[in-house]
Amino acid sequence: MAKPGYRLALAATLLAVVVVLLGAYTRLTHAGLGCPDWPGCYGFLSVPMSEHKQSLAALRFPEAPLEVHKGWNEMVHRYFAGALGLVILGLAVQAVRRRAQPGQPLKLPLLLLAVVIAQAAFGMWTVTLQLWPQVVTAHLLGGFTTLSLLFLLSLRLSGMRIDVPVMPARLRALAAGALLLVIGQITLGGWVSSNYAAVACTDFPTCHGEWWPQMDFANAFNLAQHDIGPNYLGGMLYGEARTAIHVTHRLGALSVALVLLALAWQLWRHGLGRLAGLLLGALVLQVGLGISNVLLNLPLAVAVAHNAGGALLLLVCVLVNHRLYVAHRPHAMAQPHATPRTHSNTTGGLDLPRA
Repeated sequence: MAKPGYRLALAATLLAVVVVLLGAYTRLTHAGLGCPDWPGCYGFLSVPMSEHKQSLAALRFPEAPLEVHKGWNEMVHRYFAGALGLVILGLAVQAVRRRAQPGQPLKLPLLLLAVVIAQAAFGMWTVTLQLWPQVVTAHLLGGFTTLSLLFLLSLRLSGMRIDVPVMPARLRALAAGALLLVIGQITLGGWVSSNYAAVACTDFPTCHGEWWPQMDFANAFNLAQHDIGPNYLGGMLYGEARTAIHVTHRLGALSVALVLLALAWQLWRHGLGRLAGLLLGALVLQVGLGISNVLLNLPLAVAVAHNAGGALLLLVCVLVNHRLYVAHRPHAMAQPHATPRTHSNTTGGLDLPRA
């Protein structure tokens, strides 16, 4: 039976999916600076539409001419993100009020509240620091973190009975490692996006017709070299550095694919065929979308779908780890029941009840 707060947590999870996709759409339409200030837009609560307001906007921000469609892309994303923040606040308040009830998570809703507050700060810095790649990547990763934690909270509040046998520790370690690897790959994807390196290679599986093209890894991943101040819209790195970022993301995708294939095989071997199939389906979808992005030169719909695929793959990994953890936890925390005194059977090595 579902616990109190489950429906709200599920609604928040779905809203987080919308926010993540809107964030991707905003980045991909180059609308991250559609409003040059925060939290408003050219000093207004919404995108200035009247001629008078647009004249004021031009006076206030002469260096940032208004593009109405980009302004709305940015503001719609902010509205949905703000609504999500309020829902998470509601979840945290409910958790505090119901903290004495059995099975009510408290730390997780409070962690979610802390994450969404940090997300608001990163959203502000994304604008005020003019799309500084470090902040943009952290903001993207924060969005995925919020989504995965909300999904985990929904699972914990769902009250669904999970009939999964206790699995070997090695399988649980493999699942945890796969989750960390997927998070790392999402971080790399954010670095690709924030440095506009998605089209650094336009062929596949080679890049510029070579298996190992000319690349500049030192500048590609030198976080200290990215200065605060310039407008990073369109990126500041040159070709060889962007190629290095793109190729690293490809190598990361290969590593993720191999580990997830191994995890799916182990899940199938241990009788978890549905989880294995779900994991394989999400993996194949994401790999296909990634290759399509390269071959089709980053069409908007496919690029947004690739972000959705990354979110799906992350949530499937969270689901797998949750199932394995829930199966293990009751076994580890079970209290032994009283049993008759036993003596050792020296021939068979078994403890048998005394006669």
